Amino acid sequence: MKISELSRTTGVPVASIKYFRRQGLMPAGKATAATLAEYGQEHVQRLRLIKALTTLGGLSIAATRDVLTAVDQAHSADSALGAVSYALPVPVAESPVGDAEREAETGSAAEAEVAALIADMDWQAPSTSPHVEGLTAALRELKRLDADYRPGELAAYAELARSIARLDLDRAAAFGDDPVALAEQAVIVFALSAPVLELLRRLAQEDQVRRRVAGDAVDVDADADTDAAVDADID
Repeated sequence: MKISELSRTTGVPVASIKYFRRQGLMPAGKATAATLAEYGQEHVQRLRLIKALTTLGGLSIAATRDVLTAVDQAHSADSALGAVSYALPVPVAESPVGDAEREAETGSAAEAEVAALIADMDWQAPSTSPHVEGLTAALRELKRLDADYRPGELAAYAELARSIARLDLDRAAAFGDDPVALAEQAVIVFALSAPVLELLRRLAQEDQVRRRVAGDAVDVDADADTDAAVDADID
């Protein structure tokens, strides 16, 4: 197909395709004339992955290039998934500058808590993982606000996270073993799962709040009826 057809097929403007090609994000087409080239399905697939990384994943061109290089060099589907997982932005809680001694204390406590959690869960995650660093920063912020988790609470959330991770990877792996296709689906699953999961969590929280409020209201009415009955007996 010509570049114009490639553009129509993928929804990527011709100018963007040429830019991606200049940036080394996709291979050139097969030259058929001095100014013409033919593109194939591999170019369609690569453009879809670039769109997923830059649009859904929010990656820069440089970061996208690094991911594509890692995916191209991946020897297995798992290594392709790993490349995408490490490339996507990690939410990090930024703590305001405060008392240095207090910050050091909460930071050390958060690091120890994360290390203990990873050991207890038997998770294969090095201390240099951006996800470990992000979780440590988030727990440090909670401790700074005196809102950290009680013993056992974080582990309960971690067990839920493990189940969700298995579902995520099963969903991504269902698209086959081709590293490029799998990487595209991994970006979609990993990047879009965060807002979906957060909204599911909020819906569940809304449900629980409404149920608890309704339960309190029933209890209050029941107490009122009991008081009325007692007053009637007294009379």
